[in-house]
Amino acid sequence: MSGAEVGPGAGPSLRDLRSFLAVVDEGTFTDAAIALGTTQASVSRHVGSLERELGVRLLLRGGRVVRLTGAGRRVLRHARTVEEEVRALHRAARGDGAEVRVGYAWAALGEHTPVVQRRWSRRHPRSQLTFVNSATRLAGLNEGLADASVVRRDPDVPQLASALLGHERRMAALPTGHPLARRRRLRMADFTGRTVAIDTITGTTSTDLWTPQHAPGDLRTVRGTDEWLTVVAAGQAIGLTSRATSVQYSRRGVVFRPVTDAPQVAVRLIWWRDDPPWYVDELCAMIREEYAASG
Repeated sequence: MSGAEVGPGAGPSLRDLRSFLAVVDEGTFTDAAIALGTTQASVSRHVGSLERELGVRLLLRGGRVVRLTGAGRRVLRHARTVEEEVRALHRAARGDGAEVRVGYAWAALGEHTPVVQRRWSRRHPRSQLTFVNSATRLAGLNEGLADASVVRRDPDVPQLASALLGHERRMAALPTGHPLARRRRLRMADFTGRTVAIDTITGTTSTDLWTPQHAPGDLRTVRGTDEWLTVVAAGQAIGLTSRATSVQYSRRGVVFRPVTDAPQVAVRLIWWRDDPPWYVDELCAMIREEYAASG
């Protein structure tokens, strides 16, 4: 290529560099076009553009296999560096490789929590899935602690998007010495006339769960799971919660029993509608698989 045929322009494009690398890796313009999902003419055009921009011949086109010139060998290393930097730029924009922080008010995903974390690490070795506790209505979203959060109570905020992850059965929480603790399973009618502890901010229990003839006798308002467990252990109230609580929390003096006729608890992932995390679809699918597998 003579000096009259070349000259500096606006700089090599990414398509030019990728076409050049594909020809080097595949050995021919035809195979490079197949690898890139384009035409041979397009690959040839982009390689020619790169050669004109740099002012040197990069490839020897004679023979069955395309070969690098001396200049081509020198340029090849830098072209691969540029390609890797562009990939790193895309990963940074997506957040891939960064810590994935998921908020929760209580219980996280219950028994599925460590399973999902391990699966995520296997699929994304450079990324860590961390569950962050925040006993608030939006479970860490409004404080900026997380980009998505697990909730079991609809926060009813229009700016939020949500996805259903699965369902959990409800469990009664009882002091170990309570008469109901001797039973293997309970019904909603067993709460009739009794004092029930309720977390009004993040809990899933409300009087709407009972019919008027089977309503609790009194409600004990608490804030957070720790206070809720403390009240139950002291015998000051009994509680109704999801199965995840019985798995995630162990408290001396508290036993859990399934409530056979109680409606299940819906578990959801929420995030800001106008700023969805890059991982939200993949994470939702992974969690749903675990809930489905457990029945």
